[in-house]
Amino acid sequence: MASTEATAVIAAACGGGTHILVFPYPAQGHMLPLLDLTRQLSLHHGLSITIATTPKNLPLLSPLLSSSPSIQPLILPFPSHPSIPPGIETCKELPSYFIPMTHVLSFLHDPLLHWFRSQPNPPLPSSPTSFSVGLNALPPNSASPRRLLPSGALALSTIHFLWRTMSKNPNPDDDGFPITFHGIPGSPTFPWYQTSSFYRSFKEGDPVSDSIRDGFLGNMASWGFVFNTFDDLEGSYLRHVREDLGHERVWAVGPLSASSTRAEEEAPTELIRWLDTCEEGTVVYVCFGSQATLTWEQAEALGTGLERSGARFVWCVRATSAVPDEGFERRVKGRGVVVRGWAPQVALLSHRAVGSFLTHCGWNSVLEAVVAGVVMLTWPMGADQFINARLLKEVGVAVGMSEGSNSVPYPDELARVVAESVDPSRNQRKRALELREKALKAVKQGGSSFRDLEGFVQALRKPSQENNNIYILRE
Repeated sequence: MASTEATAVIAAACGGGTHILVFPYPAQGHMLPLLDLTRQLSLHHGLSITIATTPKNLPLLSPLLSSSPSIQPLILPFPSHPSIPPGIETCKELPSYFIPMTHVLSFLHDPLLHWFRSQPNPPLPSSPTSFSVGLNALPPNSASPRRLLPSGALALSTIHFLWRTMSKNPNPDDDGFPITFHGIPGSPTFPWYQTSSFYRSFKEGDPVSDSIRDGFLGNMASWGFVFNTFDDLEGSYLRHVREDLGHERVWAVGPLSASSTRAEEEAPTELIRWLDTCEEGTVVYVCFGSQATLTWEQAEALGTGLERSGARFVWCVRATSAVPDEGFERRVKGRGVVVRGWAPQVALLSHRAVGSFLTHCGWNSVLEAVVAGVVMLTWPMGADQFINARLLKEVGVAVGMSEGSNSVPYPDELARVVAESVDPSRNQRKRALELREKALKAVKQGGSSFRDLEGFVQALRKPSQENNNIYILRE
């Protein structure tokens, strides 16, 4: 999976077989796809796997550990950091999460190195993901990093471009200053505020900024990259990544959610019964992921738009997010349901009644929607989400709804777009169903992602002269 975000995997050819050390970045969007991949590597490819985690994140691994005896946890103490309150070990609990979390994970270098050296047959580093975890200079016999990246090939290409060129905004007061990404297919242009927040916040000489920059530059030197994407979605951008890196060690193994067990997660019985009463493709699912929080003005505009649309909907609201006035749920009773807290997104999107998805365009949500064959209404708010929204509109499966974490959509326009999104005659609906079939074909035996996963596993098992060198592993 690719992005400015990441998760690490260390692969090793040991005497007893290939051994993988997996280190998930502690954010839900990063953990879920990596754990999906970990499960496949364990159950279907027979690899021995160790997952590095911290005490409060261990319960999140319980389903995987209980179903896969060959997977063992490595529990590391969570380091202290002035920007992270005691007791917090995941991004979900942080208001401004990626920069301090990425920095604090670099402090795990020594514990991981100690573990590595204590192994009779130490793993050879391989990594999927792109947040720096500061695993520098692992001992000899360590393989160069392989990275599983939690966003698409287009998003990774823009990040590489920025850190290589060190592009600048000549007018700091103009967040709309356009940046053109020359060399990437189509030479896309994005306003400054839609580029990587990691890059925009970089301050020369600041230790944290320099550490993050070095991590991204180290990522580019990875021996190989694994993407949670597939050829029919990002073929031209995958080819660009191979050309840009100068080698073919780029594997697209997604959508991983198509092969996961998350579609089997139980949704609230009452909600499923209600969905069962709805006609096929008539329900709009609304969710902004595990990090985004709507303001009161945004929630009020969204609620008013949903109410005026006349469409059926399920709105998943974070515990910390604002909701419309108290009478909202009473007025939409019978055609709208508000779910507070967690919802089994894969299971809901897969229900026959759901026809469209109002989303922040996080990469996991994008691929889960692709597999479900639903139209997407895009409201990107940060990170790689603006780039993902552009990609979805390029392939014809999405309609723009709003843009930016501070934007407040017009309720009447929102109502119109929502109502039209569940029209079965819309071209986006047809394209979404076509893309779904291509996604499912990619992960089946003989498909492009199936072949790439086989190729990745073979590469992990294949000894090479490169494995005798010292490499930098970064997540």
